[in-house]
Amino acid sequence: MTSHVNVQGEQVPALGFGTWQLTGDEAREGTRHAIELGYRQIDTAQAYRNEAEVGQGIADSGVAREEIFLTTKIVGETLAGDQVGPAVDASLRRLGTDYVDLLLIHWPTDDVPLGETLEAMMAAKDAEKVRHLGVSNFRGPLLLEAMELAPILADQVPYQPGRTQNTLLGIAAERDVMITAYSPLRGEGVQSPVLAEIGEAHGKSPYQVALRWLLQQDNVSPIPRSSNPDRRSQNFDVFDFELSVDEVARISEVRAES
Repeated sequence: MTSHVNVQGEQVPALGFGTWQLTGDEAREGTRHAIELGYRQIDTAQAYRNEAEVGQGIADSGVAREEIFLTTKIVGETLAGDQVGPAVDASLRRLGTDYVDLLLIHWPTDDVPLGETLEAMMAAKDAEKVRHLGVSNFRGPLLLEAMELAPILADQVPYQPGRTQNTLLGIAAERDVMITAYSPLRGEGVQSPVLAEIGEAHGKSPYQVALRWLLQQDNVSPIPRSSNPDRRSQNFDVFDFELSVDEVARISEVRAES
């Protein structure tokens, strides 16, 4: 049972640890503990204001930096062509690292041409400060536009049971792009009795079933965030069972009330 997403020749750890809303010691200790549990993909952002703590958590873990797939994001004024480079340097200083594995545009904007931002991000990649480029919260047409301008590894979007991302999943399959699923355990869909029933059959919680459902989709990588150590452990305990084709289909048919 694979624990990586193979995309564009890169092996990305399939299950990531999200750090949104984690600050201070909670971010530092949460990151360290997640890595201790086995997480090897860590996600942060400049807007989260926790890069320094996340970087310290990585250092405290004792795991070699090259074993961690580290993502951060730039947003707002830092998307201007002359601001991307300084923003990347600032993130690297806070994270205590020479490079990030994935740099994302956090949110699309009309204030700066997409090509201007991506050109500057490519310069950071050429300088070996960034290994891969990506986007976040981009709908299908904008993702395709970005892909015409630069090599895009991933689009990070909200994705969980009860919420479809069919257009992006189609692009991911056709163009070998990763869909990073943030907030994978939020929303009404996870509360569906379908997930509870399937979980009972496997001796797993509905949340573990939701993560397993995402992991079994091609080119999809969920990044659950939790401030609770027990929940972090439970979220990672999803590699010892597999959903049947019928179970996957049933979960895919769950719809949240809108």
